[in-house]
Amino acid sequence: MAPAPGYPVPQHCDWVARDFGFHGGESLLELKLHYQAIGNPNGEPVLILHGTAGSGAALLSEEFAGALFGPGQPLDASRYFLILPDSLGCGRSAKPSNGLRMNFPRYNYDDMVLAQYRLVTQGLGLKRLRAVIGYSMGGMQTWLWGSRYPGFADALVPMASTPAAMSGRNWMLRRMLTQSIRNDPDWQGGNYSAQPRGMQAHLLYFSLATAGGSLGWYGQAPSSTAGDQLIAAALAQPFSGDANDLLYQWESSFDFDPGPGLERIEAALLAINSADDERNPPELGLMQREIKRVRHGQYLLIPGGPATCGHASVLRAGLYKDRLAELLQQAPRSGE
Repeated sequence: MAPAPGYPVPQHCDWVARDFGFHGGESLLELKLHYQAIGNPNGEPVLILHGTAGSGAALLSEEFAGALFGPGQPLDASRYFLILPDSLGCGRSAKPSNGLRMNFPRYNYDDMVLAQYRLVTQGLGLKRLRAVIGYSMGGMQTWLWGSRYPGFADALVPMASTPAAMSGRNWMLRRMLTQSIRNDPDWQGGNYSAQPRGMQAHLLYFSLATAGGSLGWYGQAPSSTAGDQLIAAALAQPFSGDANDLLYQWESSFDFDPGPGLERIEAALLAINSADDERNPPELGLMQREIKRVRHGQYLLIPGGPATCGHASVLRAGLYKDRLAELLQQAPRSGE
């Protein structure tokens, strides 16, 4: 993906974590972790985390990176050292499709955050982070960063996420997606020679139900004919991922629950969600309740409307960049 104008070309890097232990007792002698680095290596480091089944490259869009990384913007790459890892199991980092398939160790979000921490501390030699910013899965991991490593980051910005146990429609739709893959006759227990033919349909069902926003989908499909055309075009696209990778990625959230550690968070925290987020509906009241337990926590709820697109709304950084800039300006630095 070509970088948006105005910030340096991302540098692709790899680092290998040795003797990596997983939460279930399994281990790998070598765990490859890929990341992209942008900006001044001597600048204040900021860790930016992507969503499920994505990679760091997914955050290099004009609406996100283009609105944040350029001169004078909240994450100006001449001032900050931006680190965009491919999380464990994703992108160019170690994952089942590299060869182990369903014998790859089972990982959860704790393992993914541990891998990120080892990359930052051992791989890059950093003693602190100015901020951890995450979208969706990355937002959920940002909550864990705050409680697992209190004081390591000055500021935390979890987006499109909720600091409560995985539950409700969010979990049930994830389970439906993974069961659809497991029940696909072409999956063959993960030992397929070609990707299961139903993958594109499985993912389209999930995407329509959990992202895009009601207004967004209506705008694209204001009639049944337009909806049929949209579906046909989506199903005609080839599936470019790997079924086993997707199983691991979506199942890794099963035991996510940052609730017990919220009081341990020391960083200035700005949680950002949108009112039309299908996976984190504000009417549940979970964020409103749990943010009170975060000592320096703030909550920004972006109103739903023509400018939002459901779960992915926070990737449109123009909706909140001023609040992000304010947080980074005001958050105390370690030792201050």
